[in-house]
Amino acid sequence: MFAPFQHAHLDHSHRRASRISPVNPDDVEGSNSNTRADRDDNEAVVVGSTAWHTRGSAQFDFRSDFVTTPNAAMLKAIVNTTLCDDETMEDPTTNDFQEYMAGLTGHEDALLVLSGTMGNQVALRTALASPPYSILCDSRSHILRMEAGGAATLCGALIQGVVPSNGHHLTLADVKKHIALRDDIYDCPTRVISLENTLSGTVMPIRDIYEISEFARRQSPPIHMHLDGARLWEAVEANCGGPGRLVMHARRFDSVTLCFSKGLGAPLGSIIVGSKAFIKRARVMRKLLGGGMRQAGVIAAPARAAVDQIFLGGLLRNAQRVAKFISSQWVMKGGKLAQPTETNMVWLDLEAAGISGESFADIMEDAGLRAFRGRLEGRIVVHYQICGEAVYALLGVFKNILGAEDEKDLEDLGGKEEPWRGISPPVLW
Repeated sequence: MFAPFQHAHLDHSHRRASRISPVNPDDVEGSNSNTRADRDDNEAVVVGSTAWHTRGSAQFDFRSDFVTTPNAAMLKAIVNTTLCDDETMEDPTTNDFQEYMAGLTGHEDALLVLSGTMGNQVALRTALASPPYSILCDSRSHILRMEAGGAATLCGALIQGVVPSNGHHLTLADVKKHIALRDDIYDCPTRVISLENTLSGTVMPIRDIYEISEFARRQSPPIHMHLDGARLWEAVEANCGGPGRLVMHARRFDSVTLCFSKGLGAPLGSIIVGSKAFIKRARVMRKLLGGGMRQAGVIAAPARAAVDQIFLGGLLRNAQRVAKFISSQWVMKGGKLAQPTETNMVWLDLEAAGISGESFADIMEDAGLRAFRGRLEGRIVVHYQICGEAVYALLGVFKNILGAEDEKDLEDLGGKEEPWRGISPPVLW
């Protein structure tokens, strides 16, 4: 058995995580010491202390980064939040957080919603005012494949999924080839171009975003640019991170959604950012879809903690480094990748390895790990709560599938005695 990742202090002045060094969990920002005094102070903290101070099954779960769980700092944020009504826009915590996220992304206003799917659907419904209309997106997009046909059901929109000609991301040439611009009674005009970043863990280059955005804004009427940025945090980190980079990725869109539970570990919630006029109408659409909230501070407070500690704290960087290490080990053993590893996702080509998705999930389960069955097969998602033992177990799975393990594979990680020095994702426990 290998020891899980050690704790790490956060150097917020550089917005990056330091190398691993053992510390007392009580010294980590947001931890609760669980002393008798603390228990007397707030019984709610004690009741939740065990679950909120452990990674639980997330440390062995490679299905997705949505398995990340909230930490003690997020619990503390919930305990200290305001409890006013959000539908009447009277909750200080929620209002402050929405203003904070608008500023962080370079937009005028923001609206808290319950999930990424709700965020996308509210944004699309807000942008699509008068039919007929269509949405142009990547054929692999979440709004097309993973949201229960929401845009068709809720908006009555035709969705045109386009296969990228370069196999990686949509370009302006792809958009021009498939967009509907004619003012003709037979056509369903494109009113929204919806991009996704990251998409299946790959990063869309800023240059292509700029080119498509400029083209969309030159049309009459301008075509609304929407970004499903559920994992935009990962794209920003892959491009050297920081708030400035987040603005660069977000400001070329009329609306952007970002998720707080995927990778950041918040219990729930996403946000839509856009202009004041857009967010005003989006608030109505959120209500129409049943998304109005009362004491929304209990959602906004841990989401703010997640953004500050996990994204701005630099914890995504090491998870991406571990993902690239895992990817390299699969390739070194003779495996092939279905897609390049650019952020925290590794896509194994199981067909080339001669194994079915069901068999792969079985082998993972036998190793004490979790992988998807039936969909997204062969996808390995690394998040900051994955432990060192899980990564070693995954290398054992690779050995089982592809052949004998070379001891030299582990040299870059410092050997088996101290496997993750300088590379392991720190955690806030």
